[in-house]
Amino acid sequence: MTDAPNLHVEQRGPTELRDPLIRDELKRACVWLGLTLAIILIALLAQPLLLIIGGMVFASMLDGGARLLGRILPIGRGWRLLIVTLATLAFVAGTVAITGMQIAGQAENFQAVLTTQLNRGLQWVGTFGVVPGNIRVEQILQQFMGSLGRLTTAVTSALGALTSFFMIIVIGLFIAVEPRLYERGVAWMLPLRSRDPFYRTADRVGFTLRRLMAGRLVGMAVEGFGTWLLLWAGGVPMAALLGLLTGVLAFLPNIGAIVSGVLMVMVGFSAGTEAGIWAITVYVVVQVVDGYFIVPYVARKTVDLAPALVLGAQLLFGALFGILGLALADPIVAMIKAALQQKSLEESGQAAGVAEP
Repeated sequence: MTDAPNLHVEQRGPTELRDPLIRDELKRACVWLGLTLAIILIALLAQPLLLIIGGMVFASMLDGGARLLGRILPIGRGWRLLIVTLATLAFVAGTVAITGMQIAGQAENFQAVLTTQLNRGLQWVGTFGVVPGNIRVEQILQQFMGSLGRLTTAVTSALGALTSFFMIIVIGLFIAVEPRLYERGVAWMLPLRSRDPFYRTADRVGFTLRRLMAGRLVGMAVEGFGTWLLLWAGGVPMAALLGLLTGVLAFLPNIGAIVSGVLMVMVGFSAGTEAGIWAITVYVVVQVVDGYFIVPYVARKTVDLAPALVLGAQLLFGALFGILGLALADPIVAMIKAALQQKSLEESGQAAGVAEP
């Protein structure tokens, strides 16, 4: 007696990876898992990523200077880059050597003047009952520092800032020497069909960043030297130090201008009413020149960033990543906008190519 033929057809089980349903679900799970891991890594590695972005910004400055020098000197790019780097270092060293003694002497009195002015402001606010009438700035700073202590916190912050600044310079030099090497390295990790769009996007982002940083350096120079000369002409004390601080803080749109203006007015009124009014006038004149001449020109040549967008990005990046995020918020927004604009051009070009007969 023979067995009856088995007419039952076996189906794939839930553990069979060849099942299209299982493969699709695994792909979705891997995508969500990868996205979650990417967010976690970005949160954990935010500081190194910002240092790399800062190095890219510094490299764009050096590259822009080398390109500008190439219009005058028909020599190799490496020599032009070396000249720009040495000229930058010489300018910084010369500025420190010329104004260092004066600024060092002014810096000794700067903290005392600010402390006195802030205590006067607290006493005036205390008359309205907003804060205790006997509170002083030193008490607020002591409570702010907490149990770490002033010296430990100051030394740690200073060392961290110097280390970050040094790493940005080193990364920027390496990228500026061979930018195509790192560009090809990133493109190698992309599919072949995405490499040409990536190169075009990288060129557009680099062009935008070079122009943005060139305009930013011009604005810093105009605000710094203009503030210095005008305050010195008006007899406001610590003109050199205030000019230097105004020029450095000009790298931070919106927020930097507010901080430098507050410092300028406080120091001005410490020398008298006339000096304070002159400091206010200088601040208004410098900001009008920067806001109505330099910033619009830079926006036309690079990417037009809405002031509210820049300020919102600064607040967000500053809250998330500290002073480094605050300083790099504007370049990051500009790079993102340039990349999105290039992507829009790519998609519109593809759509036009498909629509053609």
